[in-house]
Amino acid sequence: MGNVLIRHKVTDFGTWKAGYEAHSEMRHKAGLHEAQLMRNANDPNEVVILFEAEDQKRAEEFSNSPELREAMVKAGVVGKPEILFLN
Repeated sequence: MGNVLIRHKVTDFGTWKAGYEAHSEMRHKAGLHEAQLMRNANDPNEVVILFEAEDQKRAEEFSNSPELREAMVKAGVVGKPEILFLN
């Protein structure tokens, strides 16, 4: 099992959080389990999420999926997220 760290800016945390929660089933199907959800202390619209990943290949496929990109845009993610796959 590995980890995935995602960091991105959002237009509004409350709107993003609702979209994030609505997308939980797809994350679970991809084998991702939220370990930590944090906000930047100096910028509440910067989000950092740490996931435990059952399988790195599945996590990478999910991170590149058009469905995820669409959900992120809909939830108000600004710019390209930083995604790190960690061992």
